[in-house]
Amino acid sequence: MANVRKYGLMITGLILILILINIPEVTAQGCSICSLDAAQQGPDAAKGLNAGILYIAAVPFALIGVIGYQWYKHNGRISEEE
Repeated sequence: MANVRKYGLMITGLILILILINIPEVTAQGCSICSLDAAQQGPDAAKGLNAGILYIAAVPFALIGVIGYQWYKHNGRISEEE
């Protein structure tokens, strides 16, 4: 029963993250000056700015994910041994 609760919580969190990633206003806002400058230069500059922000933000999120997975994996082994 505990595994079902754990996986249900994990799946719910994953779905929430995927929903938030697909909202453009949440994913790549940029600073107000950069956004205004990109908007004045046209849609290509704005798309480039948003893509750059997402690219830069991907590395910390990936690192947090890897560290979280390793921590989860390590703590799972400890609780199985007890």
